[in-house]
Amino acid sequence: MELFQIVALALIQGLTEFLPISSSAHLILPTEVLGWPDQGLAFDVAVHFGSLIAVVVYFRRDVWALLRDGLGGLVNNRYTDEGRLAWLIVLATIPAGLAGLAFKDFIESHLRHASVIAATTIGFGILLWWADVRGARTQALAQLNWKRALWIGMAQALALIPGTSRSGITITAGLMLGMKREAAARFSFLMSIPVIALSALLLTFDLLSLEQVPWSELVLGTVLSCISAYLCIHFFLQFINRIGMAPFAIYRLLLGAALIWMIVG
Repeated sequence: MELFQIVALALIQGLTEFLPISSSAHLILPTEVLGWPDQGLAFDVAVHFGSLIAVVVYFRRDVWALLRDGLGGLVNNRYTDEGRLAWLIVLATIPAGLAGLAFKDFIESHLRHASVIAATTIGFGILLWWADVRGARTQALAQLNWKRALWIGMAQALALIPGTSRSGITITAGLMLGMKREAAARFSFLMSIPVIALSALLLTFDLLSLEQVPWSELVLGTVLSCISAYLCIHFFLQFINRIGMAPFAIYRLLLGAALIWMIVG
């Protein structure tokens, strides 16, 4: 890839990983519209790793408290709010992990098409808007229980379908279950840590089969993805209570319409 393509794709991945607008929908556009080459497996690993670094660094105090109290609860059988939340995140990760193992090959072979991405971008965008308008938005993160966490985890499994958006569908589920906007977004971002880590690990195993690895491209992609993802998380949490989900839902509708225009045109 050329330098401009590396920069653009890394920034796109970092931003769209955590905004509820679908990274897969955005990564297909440069290929379909501009004729750019596929970024390849190695670059996917790099930008995912960059996103993982960003979310871990941003929530570093939360991550430490979750690990400390989650593991500590196993020893003394006494769980703080952070310890309980840690195991709720583990529980919510299981559905996506099982679905990924079961359906990864089918999704890669049959669902990575612009028509599927257009449909899911529009459909789940409307659902996001509906959940934001109709949701009670009264439940704090501390009030999350295992049933709600499991429902959000099952929603996360749907994000394996291209165009759905992992953050979008988990925030939608949280809002539908009555969570506050910031609480739903925060849980979504914390849930992303094990999911992105597992995804990057699986991609890394696939990467071992490659004979040549473009290390300079990967380092640049990792750094840019990390920076853009960190800024995205920060500003999203800063402004989500003021702007709501309507701007993202509208953007998804416009993006889905653009994809449909590309398909029929």
